[in-house]
Amino acid sequence: MLKNTSLNNLPLRRRLTGAVMAGGIGVVMAMASAAPSAAMTPDQEAVAKRIIEELQPSTLSKDEQMKELEWFVKAAEPYKGMEINVVSETLTTHEFESKTLAKLFSDLTGIKLKHDLIQEGDVIEKLQTQMQSGRNVYDAYVNDSDLIGTHFRYGQAIALSDFMSGEGKDVTLPTLDVKDFIGTSFTTGPDGKLYQLPDQQFANLYWFRADWFARPDLKEKFKAKYGYDLGVPQNWSAYEDIAEFFTNDVKEIDGVRVYGHMDYGKKDPSLGWRFTDAWLSMAGAGDKGLPNGKPVDEWGIRVEGCRPAGASVKRGGDTNGPAAVYSLVKYIDWLKKYAPPEAAGMTFSESGPVPAQGNVAQQIFWYTAFTADMTKPGLPVVNADGTPKWRMAPSPHGPYWEEGMKLGYQDVGSWTLLKSTPAERRKAAWLYAQFTVSKTASLKKTLVGLTPIRESDIQSEPMTAAAPKLGGLVEFYRSPARVAWSPTGTNVPDYPKLAPLWWQNIAEAVTGERTPQQAMDNLAEQMEQVLARMERANIGGECAPKLNKAEDAKVWFDKPGAPKPKLDNEKPKGETVAYDDLLKAWKEGRAR
Repeated sequence: MLKNTSLNNLPLRRRLTGAVMAGGIGVVMAMASAAPSAAMTPDQEAVAKRIIEELQPSTLSKDEQMKELEWFVKAAEPYKGMEINVVSETLTTHEFESKTLAKLFSDLTGIKLKHDLIQEGDVIEKLQTQMQSGRNVYDAYVNDSDLIGTHFRYGQAIALSDFMSGEGKDVTLPTLDVKDFIGTSFTTGPDGKLYQLPDQQFANLYWFRADWFARPDLKEKFKAKYGYDLGVPQNWSAYEDIAEFFTNDVKEIDGVRVYGHMDYGKKDPSLGWRFTDAWLSMAGAGDKGLPNGKPVDEWGIRVEGCRPAGASVKRGGDTNGPAAVYSLVKYIDWLKKYAPPEAAGMTFSESGPVPAQGNVAQQIFWYTAFTADMTKPGLPVVNADGTPKWRMAPSPHGPYWEEGMKLGYQDVGSWTLLKSTPAERRKAAWLYAQFTVSKTASLKKTLVGLTPIRESDIQSEPMTAAAPKLGGLVEFYRSPARVAWSPTGTNVPDYPKLAPLWWQNIAEAVTGERTPQQAMDNLAEQMEQVLARMERANIGGECAPKLNKAEDAKVWFDKPGAPKPKLDNEKPKGETVAYDDLLKAWKEGRAR
């Protein structure tokens, strides 16, 4: 993600974000002095005190922060003077790390830390180069947990659970508190080992104009036409009805042409992420299971044990099954019927600013990393007192979806160490990685980038104070619903090779070159070609792909679970819920 985090200048799909500094959302910083440490030199003590003042608020007391910093000083002594290089994509959270935390860490430890910011695709390229060549390009990477299946099978990434109890025990923070991280289930391999440590995460949710939805005249008209209340849609039928209502019935609000939906459709890599980020599972493709469906996941890939066994229906997969095809049909229909005319020619980055301009009623696929940019004073979607006119809520589900299935995507950028990095450099980099996620730093970082990783931060008083201006972000992350949003799982054995196939095939359906069924058939076939090559090379050992034999689709449709046969009625009656009732359910510990 680019350094310029304005929504008007976003590069690719997750080039989102928000620069909301802690002081800008009403957080009062505690200014008490921390107790000095006898284990540090006077210069180190001065640096530690400066760090503590800069990294407020924290869930730790200042004395606890001082003890944590004292540990970093002692653990870093063998590596003092080393020059360490790490890399991440350009996201506000990572900018804070690169510009602020890296310097504080260097000042405290004497390790010269350089934190590069590059585009996400470039991060993957550097990572692949190091994995393939064995040459140390970077000492640590923050890369998406979508690569968990890749890291587990290719054997190039360090299993952090082994590292922390073995080789890296002397440089593992005693107060790291791995159980406090909300995303470790996404970064754990089929072997039960932790391969990546979450550094930031955000979800794609439903976004809507709460002020419009609350208008009595619009509520009355909607109920008269559809027979149920205008509210947060629970299923895709209601989403479609609301899109139709605002686009073709309401048409204008306060003299502005309005639309009931927003999306993008240009042939571009970001179009692929639009789908691999769990669009099929939102419709109901795949099986039940959290964080990912088993045996069939949200990409439609079936695993037998831990072996990917196919993507097509004829091999027991669901990439080209009725639910997946339905999801593509609805995406194309809604884009053409209910989004602004220019949306079909936009990339993700170009479409990102549109809802903030005030002419969109709802968006089914909206990343919470937009939160900060959506709350900037003066925007048409922000009230004079700084509160948003919009809210975020759980995404509605398609007719194939069943309780117990995942319902959306979370991006989890995570620290990853490679075996090809020299041991001493790896240890020094691990110290910095832990510093960026330590309890000393994590709450302040969360309030800057709004990408929470710790339960203790989410439940803190400063987050409660920030909540009214964040449109539901805090409430969502405090709710039991959040577990139904997860990244790409371990069924995907080579994310870098498989991901590009999506946009290349889906674009042909958007342009009309192929039908949705033909596009998904081609995608499933091409994915299986990659799986077959991995099977021949035995990549992943006992968890290497092993394709099922091709059978008639009916054989699989007659079995329980995915792939599911086509429904006679793909548009059941719309269902909505009042937003206040949704919040009440969350506070009572219910997901719905």
